[in-house]
Amino acid sequence: MYLLNLRGLILITNNEYGQQNIFAKEPTMYTDKDYTVPHNERAELLNGRLAMLGFVAAIGAYVLTGQIIPGVF
Repeated sequence: MYLLNLRGLILITNNEYGQQNIFAKEPTMYTDKDYTVPHNERAELLNGRLAMLGFVAAIGAYVLTGQIIPGVF
């Protein structure tokens, strides 16, 4: 049984106990093996290193001042 609402077509199914389950009909999933995203490994390495440096700096500021953000909290 199909039901039409404002958002589109909805599939109504019954389970083994006769209860109705109303879910949107999902499209079948597929993967495209030819699709690739250009990726710059050096940029990712730099981003990771700067994140680690910022984390260590935040820990150091907390140890030295006792405040999470010195001058604010």
